[in-house]
Amino acid sequence: MSGENAISDPLPMKPFSGPVAASVRVPGSKSLTNRALMCAALAAGTSRIGGILLADDTEAMLSCISNLGADVRLDRANDSVEIRGFAGRPLDGPIDLDARLSGTTSRFVAASLVLGSGPYRLTGAPPLQGRPLGPTLDALVELGSQLSFEGDDGCLPVIVNNPAPKAGSTMPTISVSGDVSSQFLSGLLLVGPCLPNGLRIDVSTPLVSRPYVDMTLSVMVAFGAVVDEGGTGFIVSPGGYTGTDFTVEPDASAASYFYASAAICGGSMTVEGLGTDSIQGDVGFVDALEAMGCRIDRTPDSITVTGPALHGLDVDFSDISDTAQTLAAVAIFVDSPTRVTGIGFIRRKETDRIAAVVAELRRLGLEASEDPDGFTVVPSSPSPAEIHTYEDHRMAMSFALVGLRAPGIQIQDPACVAKTFPDYFERLELIRPGSEQ
Repeated sequence: MSGENAISDPLPMKPFSGPVAASVRVPGSKSLTNRALMCAALAAGTSRIGGILLADDTEAMLSCISNLGADVRLDRANDSVEIRGFAGRPLDGPIDLDARLSGTTSRFVAASLVLGSGPYRLTGAPPLQGRPLGPTLDALVELGSQLSFEGDDGCLPVIVNNPAPKAGSTMPTISVSGDVSSQFLSGLLLVGPCLPNGLRIDVSTPLVSRPYVDMTLSVMVAFGAVVDEGGTGFIVSPGGYTGTDFTVEPDASAASYFYASAAICGGSMTVEGLGTDSIQGDVGFVDALEAMGCRIDRTPDSITVTGPALHGLDVDFSDISDTAQTLAAVAIFVDSPTRVTGIGFIRRKETDRIAAVVAELRRLGLEASEDPDGFTVVPSSPSPAEIHTYEDHRMAMSFALVGLRAPGIQIQDPACVAKTFPDYFERLELIRPGSEQ
């Protein structure tokens, strides 16, 4: 960052003077935005999508679908976009595509390349090149794609070519592992309606982050897809997508930081636009805060958390793993240990999030341990520290919350939040007691 938007590095966090009392609306859901952008690009006709997140992850998706042939007209002032899709048939290559740091973009776009001729070269920033893409690429090979790698097999950069399809009337069947990331399954579900005979997907292992798959199915249906679930997987009918109007909900993962501010500092925090009608699994984060002693008031379109949190808990976060780091920050300030389980797969996110959480808790002088599928936090008074963020936006956003209550906390590389929440620190200042909202 530079100029008037510059942010110091490391960024000192100034503790709040008292409990919070605010109502906020967070940016649009990254997960919903990228799913809706992909459906709109694959659709026949024009879609209008409102409430989108404008951040690095979604900018990467917008760039990729534009390069593949979607006509993208972005209205930054109103967080909306109009997209005329390419009706399930991307432009022929050669085309270069850059997913930057976005895992969802890489996995969704990679799956979509089976629909075109190629050659397509898909790459990303160095940290993304180290993240697994094998399940999607294996499925592409099952569907007839030819792949070549510039580095390690199964990783970006990859070049995808598709020979002329053979005639046939049989629905293809592929098998996908469900215990690495639900994004692999979601990407393949998204392209299923655009294959000539649809797609049958067998899920070979227990599925993690099931709410994200449900979110994918909800967006697909909104754009006209037909998907049936049964046995060990899904049957996606052919027929493509139809352009439609779609509104993106506020991001429930981003909301977790503001809910946590009330759990840590006391007071009440309301997030508008998220409530019992939300289709995002991460709204379930407030259930954990409730179990820790917070009061939760729910309506169809808002949730209010009143804190502070009081007690630790033993909780399975396999369905809402993106909020595990947020819970770690809250767990520092309660009266008993917290154990988070079911999240072993987050070791393969932007960083090894289990190891990173434990390392930074220990840097704060706390007792913490890595468990086989999660971590344990023993509460205590945190010592001043300069927090390492590992180029991971969620490490920066979650550990910044510690500095709302404890003095001497500094956040390294705070600009990494641009991946999903570019003005995060500015919005934290808006909820500071005594600030003008």
